[in-house]
Amino acid sequence: MNKETIYERIVEILTETFDIEAERITPEARLHDDLDIDSIDAVDLIVQLKPLVGRRLNAEAFKSVRTIQDVVDALHQLMQEDSAVS
Repeated sequence: MNKETIYERIVEILTETFDIEAERITPEARLHDDLDIDSIDAVDLIVQLKPLVGRRLNAEAFKSVRTIQDVVDALHQLMQEDSAVS
């Protein structure tokens, strides 16, 4: 899965689950400051993203995530690691 597909899925999740207007969601948007995603919402987001990766996501992998692009990059990295192991 490429980064663009991951980004599109994140936008879907944020609009459907968190009622965030799609116009507010950009790669540079900061989860907390721009999109009002708190720590509980972040856990919900990780749960929603689990099917993309196909395995349980470690919250540690998302500790340094601040923007939507950070989420995309973290997920893409996890997928690359999984495909390298396979």
